[in-house]
Amino acid sequence: MNHRFGLQWAAGLMLCCGAALATAQTVELDTPQGKLLGTASEAVHSFKGIPFAEPPTGERRWQPPGPAPSWEGGREADSFGPNCIQSPYPENSFFYRPARISSEDCLYLNVWTGGESGDDLPVMVWIHGGALTRGSGAIDVYDGHRLAEKDVVLVTINYRLGPLGYFAHPELIAESENFAAGNYGILDQIQALNWVQDNIRAFGGDPDNVTIFGESAGAWSVHLLTASPLAAGLFDKVIAQSGARLDPRRELDRQTAAGPSAASSGEQLAQALGADSLRELRAMPAQALHEAAMQAGFNTDGIVDGWVLPEQPYAQFVAGRQNPVPVLLGFNKDEGTTLGAAANAPDTAQAYEERIRSQYGSLAEDFLEVYPADDPRQSTLDAYRDMAFGWNMVTWANLNRFVDQPAWLYYFSHHPPGPSSDALGAYHAAEIAYAFNNAHLLQGGAREVDIELADLMSDYWVNFARNGNPNGDALPQWEPYTNAERHYMRFDGGATPGMDLLPGHWGLMDRIMDRRRQ
Repeated sequence: MNHRFGLQWAAGLMLCCGAALATAQTVELDTPQGKLLGTASEAVHSFKGIPFAEPPTGERRWQPPGPAPSWEGGREADSFGPNCIQSPYPENSFFYRPARISSEDCLYLNVWTGGESGDDLPVMVWIHGGALTRGSGAIDVYDGHRLAEKDVVLVTINYRLGPLGYFAHPELIAESENFAAGNYGILDQIQALNWVQDNIRAFGGDPDNVTIFGESAGAWSVHLLTASPLAAGLFDKVIAQSGARLDPRRELDRQTAAGPSAASSGEQLAQALGADSLRELRAMPAQALHEAAMQAGFNTDGIVDGWVLPEQPYAQFVAGRQNPVPVLLGFNKDEGTTLGAAANAPDTAQAYEERIRSQYGSLAEDFLEVYPADDPRQSTLDAYRDMAFGWNMVTWANLNRFVDQPAWLYYFSHHPPGPSSDALGAYHAAEIAYAFNNAHLLQGGAREVDIELADLMSDYWVNFARNGNPNGDALPQWEPYTNAERHYMRFDGGATPGMDLLPGHWGLMDRIMDRRRQ
C-alpha cells in the first residue's frame, strides 16, 4: 500500500511544545484538528494521545464533554495520554498491571493505520473493560498494529471512570438542560465517535463504516451505545465480548429491581464524603474523590436517565427500539476463574444444594438439573458464567431479530498458555489477545496453536468490520444465529461451527431474569 504521509527522518525535530529529540521515525499528518507527529513503521503508522474532547476538569467535572480544541503547528502524538482517574488492581489480582500516570484530563484516543488520506478503510473503535472503574486504551494487548496490517483503522479510547464517569446527584439534574445526570462515561464514548466522524478520513478511514467493539465493561458500553439514541448513526456494526446490560439497570430518580435511584445514591455518597453541595464535590481532588467513593462501595454503571438511556435496555430491545445494526457477540467458557467465582463455591454437595434451594425456591429443582450438586465448584462457575455473561449475549443475539439485523454468536473455550492454564481455562478476557492478533503478547509465551488461532479470529473480526459478515475465503463457515437455527462458532484451537450452545441453560436463565425484573 502506498503511503503519502510526510515522513520526517531527521534525528532532531523541533516540536511546537519545545525541542525534542526524535529517536524514532516520525510521520506527519494533517487532520481537521491540526498537524500530528506520530510514529512511522514500514506498514503501519500510529498516532497516540490525541485529544477528542475538552478536558473535563474544574467546573466541567460532571458535564457532557465538549469538542477538543484545535492547535497550531505540530502536536507530538508518539505516546499515550494519561489514564482516567482510577485505583490500580491490587498486586495479587490476575489483572494487575504496573500503574500508569492518571489524570482527570484524560480524554485522549489513539489511532493505528496502514492507510492514507482518501482511503476508505473500515474503522474499528475499541472500548476498554475494567468494570467502568479501571483501564485505558493504552494497555499493551490493545495495540492496534496487527489489526491495522489487515487493512482497518484501529482506534482505542479513554472515558471517565468510577464516580467521575457515572455519578448522579439532584444538583446535577437541576443544572442539566436535559434533566439528566450520571452517564458521563457513555457521553465521552459518544464524543469519541463524533471525533471519528469528523477526523478519521485523514487517517484513511471511512466514517460510514465504523464498528464499535469492547470486552467486559467495554462490551457493557457497546451494548448501552446500541441502546442510546444519542449514538444513532455514529457506528454501523457491533462486536461485544463477554458483556451486555439486559438485566435490570438503576434508574435516575426511582428505585427499581437494580436498587435505589442513582440520584439518591449520589446524595448518600456526598454525605459520606462530607460534601454539602455540588460546588464542594467539584472542589475535591479527583484521586481522593475516586478512592473515597470506591471505599464507600459506590456503584459504577450506566443509568436509565431518560436521555442517554431512555428506558430499561431489556424492554427497549424486546420492542426493537435499539439502534439497528449487525452484531457479533460471545463469551468465554470459564469467565469466573479469574473473577473470584470459585471462592464462592460451597465445600460440599449438601451445602451447595441447600444454598440453591434457599436462593431459587420453586426454580431450585430445574437449577440443580442444569447445575448439579455433585461438583459444587464447577456448577458454581458455570452458573456464574451463564448468569453474568452467557444469558446476556445469547439473549442479545436473539433480540436482534426485532430490528431485522443479523447476529453471529461465538463461544471461546481455548486455554491460553501459562503455568495455571488448566485451572484458569478460557478465563475472562482470554480472547482479547486473539481478537487483536496479539498472541505474541500472551504472558505464557505463544505456541503455534495460539498464533494460528489469533490470525483466524482476527480475520473473522476484521471481515465483520469490513462487510457486516465475519466469513471469508478459507475460513470455516460461520452461520448467523437465529431463534429457529441457533448456530454459533466455537473457538478452541481453531474454529468449529456448532448448533444450540448449552441447551437447557437459557430457558432456566430466562425464568430467573424474569423473576428479577418483577
